[in-house]
Amino acid sequence: MEYKLTFKEFNDALKKDKLLGLKCHDCGKFTCPPKMACQECGSTNLDIVELSGTGKIVTFTVSYVPSEGREPEVPYTVVMVELDEGPWLMGNLTDIDPNNATMEIVGRKVKLGPRSKVLPGDAYSIGAKEAEGGFARPTFVFGQGSKS
Repeated sequence: MEYKLTFKEFNDALKKDKLLGLKCHDCGKFTCPPKMACQECGSTNLDIVELSGTGKIVTFTVSYVPSEGREPEVPYTVVMVELDEGPWLMGNLTDIDPNNATMEIVGRKVKLGPRSKVLPGDAYSIGAKEAEGGFARPTFVFGQGSKS
């Protein structure tokens, strides 16, 4: 069994400000980030689609302790976003000072940031050959009407 959408293709698209996912022909659900099978029903009958990159924050954390090699980034806000298409995607929220992030951001609308952050792998990353040129991490910014 092969990946319909590889990590390299997903990563390359993020570097171009595009969020790719998979749509299942059997149940109609979306999967993102890419997996070998539909995250809802397990089918491999999938097509690559471009997702809107919009959604709402369902939870977050502020990281003050970086993994080795990412010391200059701290502090930063990591959010779990429920995309409008359904899947949940983790990324960084760049629109707020991490020291000011409170529970008030939960439920707020966000969209994929104008440029996803490209980072070298940290000391524990594997698969550097797949991500030549660095890993792209989804970044989110608050969307219009984000006081939901």
